[in-house]
Amino acid sequence: MTRVYLIRHGEAEGNIYRRAQGQYNSYITKKGERQIAALAERFKDEHIDALYSSDLRRTITTAGAITKYHNLEIVTDPRLREISIGVWEDRPWGNLTLENPKNMWCFNNDPANWSTEGGESYEALQSRMFEVVTEIAARHDGQTVVCVSHGTAIRSLICKIKNVASSDITTIEHGDNTCVSLLEIEGGSIKIDYYNDNRHIPQSMSTFANQAWWQHEDSIDDSNLWFAQLNPEREREFYCKCYAEAWRHAHRTLEGFQPKIYLSEAILHRKADPFAVLKAMQDEEAVGIIDLDPMRGKSEGFGWISLIFVSEEKRRKQLGVQLLGHAIAFFRKRSMKKLRLHVALENKSAIAFYEEYSFVTVSRTDGFFGPLLLMERDI
Repeated sequence: MTRVYLIRHGEAEGNIYRRAQGQYNSYITKKGERQIAALAERFKDEHIDALYSSDLRRTITTAGAITKYHNLEIVTDPRLREISIGVWEDRPWGNLTLENPKNMWCFNNDPANWSTEGGESYEALQSRMFEVVTEIAARHDGQTVVCVSHGTAIRSLICKIKNVASSDITTIEHGDNTCVSLLEIEGGSIKIDYYNDNRHIPQSMSTFANQAWWQHEDSIDDSNLWFAQLNPEREREFYCKCYAEAWRHAHRTLEGFQPKIYLSEAILHRKADPFAVLKAMQDEEAVGIIDLDPMRGKSEGFGWISLIFVSEEKRRKQLGVQLLGHAIAFFRKRSMKKLRLHVALENKSAIAFYEEYSFVTVSRTDGFFGPLLLMERDI
């Protein structure tokens, strides 16, 4: 009998930016790093004979939890990858739902009837996952193996083993980041010892603890934002109102606020790239804006955030990170290596937000009210 531990990767960018990232090669987040550290302790004293991972960055990083205490080579196999989602890759879940709600419903509730241009079928996903896991088990007969893979990929395999139809996939729960499943494989028989066990991480470290979509019957996340182009020339009042609220939040006053200057800059940004200035929408309500400067820093390899704004009543609801995710995606596609912005020294909540998402302070400069921090992160 071969024991196969199936492990989902730690929290990755798509999990918090709420972007569709199947085979998009995303990075592990800071929380994901903490989850991986906890996973390492869970397996510290386990006997492991071999270690396999999909060849994507987030799974290879997660496999490092095993190599911390076990002198094993990480053998990569692309068959352990997440489902390929074609033209959906790295697009906001909110926009995908808005554009084709029926197809999105199928993706979550009956994936055999989901399809998209360039995407992989659910049946193909199940077949390659079953093939690779049983092949690895046969190669390591009588041993204990770890395979690090992805949420939908692991879930599809569990469905195949349990003979759960695509239309009944919601009876198999989603797995939290770094959750562990254990298979016992002997001959042609596969027994699921347990599935989706995340006992090694406290609730404060759980990705699912801060998200509710996985608890919904249809797995649709009503907190997913969708993005629409904003034309500052036509929507001057809205843009200036949002910027004024952001200024007041940062400085506790509107003194020094110069709407004409910021508006004229936003117009230039949009002319340089129509996707540089966007409204963040929740259902039919505009809840924020993002204004990116496609020109500033281009020759030096960095992107510039001019403004990220979320309305007061929508703050502290995990929405701002989705705007940040758009900024990162925007500048990555344009081959930028870093992302920069200014934050007022007195704007402690904004500084804490950016630090949580890997920004560091690189310098200070003078602003209208006092020092501005120049903050930067790799992308």
